[in-house]
Amino acid sequence: MIVIGLLLCLALIGYSFAGYPMLMGLLARCCPKPWKEAIEPEKGLSIVLCVHNAEAIIRERLQNLLECTWEGPREIIVVCDGCTDGTVKVIQAFAALQVCVLENHTKGGKPAGLNLALPQCSHEIVVLADARQSFAKDALQKLAAPFADAEVGAVSGLLEIAVSQAGGGRGVDLYWRLETKLRAFEGRFDSVIGCTGAICAIRRDLFEPLPADTLLDDVVIPMRIAHKGHRVIYEPAAKAYDPQQLEPEKEKKRKLRTLVGNFQMIERYPAWMLPWQNRLWWMLISHKYVRLLVPWLMIAALVLSVIGAGQPFVRGMLVLQVLCYAAGVLGSMVKGIQSRFVSIPAGFLLLQASCFMAFFAYVGHRRNLLALWQPSSPPSK
Repeated sequence: MIVIGLLLCLALIGYSFAGYPMLMGLLARCCPKPWKEAIEPEKGLSIVLCVHNAEAIIRERLQNLLECTWEGPREIIVVCDGCTDGTVKVIQAFAALQVCVLENHTKGGKPAGLNLALPQCSHEIVVLADARQSFAKDALQKLAAPFADAEVGAVSGLLEIAVSQAGGGRGVDLYWRLETKLRAFEGRFDSVIGCTGAICAIRRDLFEPLPADTLLDDVVIPMRIAHKGHRVIYEPAAKAYDPQQLEPEKEKKRKLRTLVGNFQMIERYPAWMLPWQNRLWWMLISHKYVRLLVPWLMIAALVLSVIGAGQPFVRGMLVLQVLCYAAGVLGSMVKGIQSRFVSIPAGFLLLQASCFMAFFAYVGHRRNLLALWQPSSPPSK
């Protein structure tokens, strides 16, 4: 019985991080659903940013967006979310270039900003972006092209992040690369489970106002669109670049917020897990929700291994687990180690620690999730 329980725990962990991506890769290869692409420059494009105290970086960001290739009409709407610096004045200097500012005098978060901005958009296709990143010159064209297919309701781009060399940075980087590969498989087969919030586009008419305390707007918005019967696809040729390195501690905080948002989605949108309600139900469960179980499965596997250590197979599994945990702890504590045998376990352990804490964070802040919404301060120039 102990062996069966141990194998079940290990199988679920393996399915979450290897089995499901392999299955999606097979489905993407055997049952692809291509979409039509065409650049229609005569059509307009709206770009929405929600920013807070971004005076140091907003000028450069607006110039970047204005320099992106797009032949048709273009407008940029910037929501200043409780800004107390000179962000508004900087934006107003771009007024002649179809850049406008919407002021939200009370800091309400990105969902409130999107609720304010989307009804003001003049064009059918709306690009959602953030202040810190920059777009490749052809990013707007790449994002807009798939909307020539009427079935496409949203498009996610690719965010490239500089990898850190510290601690489990390489392990976190590997996780991010696997995640982007999985998104490519999902989009090719049907739809991506979530978009990249820093670079994505949606059809304006498919947007529904978000609850103000929504943590995962970049998952809730595309899932709502997919739930209406549209596709959410992934276009890695539409690139954004993040100047911040993929530091393990920063990724831990970001991952904590993401995982807490997954618990929020389970509570608010239970119908998404029902086969007769949502065609993507098993992809959502496999991609997002099974991962919430992994820390608990790891604990269960370790406990079962200790209890059944008298059996040779179980004892061998216990030794492997101890070695992996030791490598992870070593990689987390000693920053200069570059070996993947250490950095990958360190990155994995760090992400699972975030997942473990996410459950208690959600329970503790369930009635006030805005307390967990703490965006990074804009970097100085």
